[in-house]
Amino acid sequence: MADKIHFTKMQGAGNDYIYVDTSLYTVSDPVKAAIEWSDRHKGIGADGLVLIGRSEIPEADYTMRIFNADGSEARMCGNASRCIGKYLYEKSQDLQALQTHPSPPYEGGSNYHEISIRLLTLSGVKTLILKIVDGKVEIVTVDMGEPAFEDETLFNSAKEKSLTTSLPSGGIEGGFFVSMGNPHYVIFVDDIQAVDVAEEGRRLEFHEAFPERCNIEFAQVTAPNIIRTRVWERGSGITMACGTGACATAVAAARTGRCDRKSSILMDGGQLDIEWRADNHVLLSGPAEFVFEGEIYESEE
Repeated sequence: MADKIHFTKMQGAGNDYIYVDTSLYTVSDPVKAAIEWSDRHKGIGADGLVLIGRSEIPEADYTMRIFNADGSEARMCGNASRCIGKYLYEKSQDLQALQTHPSPPYEGGSNYHEISIRLLTLSGVKTLILKIVDGKVEIVTVDMGEPAFEDETLFNSAKEKSLTTSLPSGGIEGGFFVSMGNPHYVIFVDDIQAVDVAEEGRRLEFHEAFPERCNIEFAQVTAPNIIRTRVWERGSGITMACGTGACATAVAAARTGRCDRKSSILMDGGQLDIEWRADNHVLLSGPAEFVFEGEIYESEE
């Protein structure tokens, strides 16, 4: 019989994943596990599976591998990264790396300080900034790196003209490609409530303009620097939130003059705050929460 694997379910703005510390437990087939465990009727239920590991390179402290609910492996996830920060500080027994890069305490006193963690992902090393209050992680900010607007491996711009939609207003003319380590196509609309996210998102994900499929965001600017956004996530379908998608939306809005370089993205699961700094780096901030823990066997079939 397979060994039991301890898991922790966490969520960031409703974007929920199953987390396993691979220094303690081995997931022999993460693709199969992601599919089975993510099933909301027959499994744990989640947007995917996240494996936390110890880094073997000096430039990073920990590693993240993320598998969507359909088993496909993603390059990066902002919400999962933030949850990893909280997990490592509050649950991991290996705190040595966390103490390697401490930041000076806030003026509020010793009970209020920051700690940074370097996380290795398939899209590079990302820095997590943990805001600690009374020994608990209150907010996690991720330096998501620099956005890219051209990437032939992810976006065939020559095929963009063939993108079509049945949106009643705004339409595909409001669409913008932004890569935040993984591909996003942000479509600005006049009325987000009129969008059939499932129908439009499913079709556009597999469009020939996106060689590796694509995450699709539908966004409406509802107030100055406030953007209501709904997400069709590649490999997972409609999700409550998407960290890289929030970043892509904010960058697209700023680049087109719809918002400033700081904006709040209101997703189905909650609010994420984005800053596109002058140095071209994008910062993603928001809460991360534990949901529950348990044990599960990896299927032997």
